[in-house]
Amino acid sequence: MLRWALIFLLVALVAGVLGFTEIAGASAGIARIFFYVFLVLLVISALLHVLRGNSRD
Repeated sequence: MLRWALIFLLVALVAGVLGFTEIAGASAGIARIFFYVFLVLLVISALLHVLRGNSRD
C-alpha cells in the first residue's frame, strides 16, 4: 500500500513539473488516500500484535 502511495506521489510530482495541474492534483489526492489507508492498516496490525502477545515462548 505504501508503494502505491509513493508511486502516485511521484506521478503527481512529475505531472506538476510538466504543468498538468489537474492530473497532479488527482494523483496527489489518490496518494494521500493510499497513505491514510496504509497508516490505518499499520495501526490495526500493531494493535493486533500487541494484543495477541508473543506466543513463541
